[in-house]
Amino acid sequence: MNRILITCIAALFPLFLFAQNAEIGLQFGTSGYSGDITPTSNYLSTGENHASLGIFGRVDLNRFLAARASFTYGKISGSDANAESQGLRNRNLSFQSRILELAVVGEINPLGTNSLGRNLKPYLYGGIALFHFDPEAVYDGRLIELQPLGTEGQGMNGFGDRYRLTQISIPLGAGIRYQITERINLGFDVGIRKTFTDYLDDVSGSYVNYNDLLDGNGVLAAALGNRQGELGEGNEPVIVETGAQRGNDAKKDWYYTAGVTLSYQFYGNGKRNFKGRNPTGKEFGCPGTRF
Repeated sequence: MNRILITCIAALFPLFLFAQNAEIGLQFGTSGYSGDITPTSNYLSTGENHASLGIFGRVDLNRFLAARASFTYGKISGSDANAESQGLRNRNLSFQSRILELAVVGEINPLGTNSLGRNLKPYLYGGIALFHFDPEAVYDGRLIELQPLGTEGQGMNGFGDRYRLTQISIPLGAGIRYQITERINLGFDVGIRKTFTDYLDDVSGSYVNYNDLLDGNGVLAAALGNRQGELGEGNEPVIVETGAQRGNDAKKDWYYTAGVTLSYQFYGNGKRNFKGRNPTGKEFGCPGTRF
């Protein structure tokens, strides 16, 4: 899958070089996630929001279709201290993670480039992304990387391997662009990412007994695998049996971005007027095809 994404990005470079209509831009916005450490357990519940920044390039394939490549930096986090239920607050887990994403998507302009007063262009998109995450938690005044610890027994006999920190996601979203000058576009974009991991927050299935985790993965793994004892006097560990519910492994995690876009337009055959045509009067599209 990683090779597929890199191949798709490489294939876009000739399009950017020779396309009749292309643009580059920035996105400023927010990022967040939905998973096991959110205020409630439903899909609409999200963790804490953080600033995100992205850079992208887009090429118009015709009046209705475009291709876009992007690189986005964001952050996600969550804390049981924000949970609505006392049970989740007692669990006392928390995390934060940077998200680095490289994506290729196809855009559909369902109304064509001449829609909504010609300058206002709504779009839908979907594609594939390669992203990297690395959940951490604050413990004893320090940020601790959670994946190497195996807080749910990963790496121990009978518990499987540690999860991968670089994975594939499916971006889905929508946006709208407004052409404020002949070369400057201002827009708004919102997208969700379907992932195939339940470990963006290092929480998925079940607890491992404290003493077993201590013997198998060490002191930090045992301390951060079950943090309920930190809420009591003396910070004594709470001992639960292996298999007790820690998270919900029936649902994968999601992350999202939303923000304002600002882009600069390039025209390969001279300037384009606001009707989506170049000065020759030829409409943009695939060779031999009029849209």
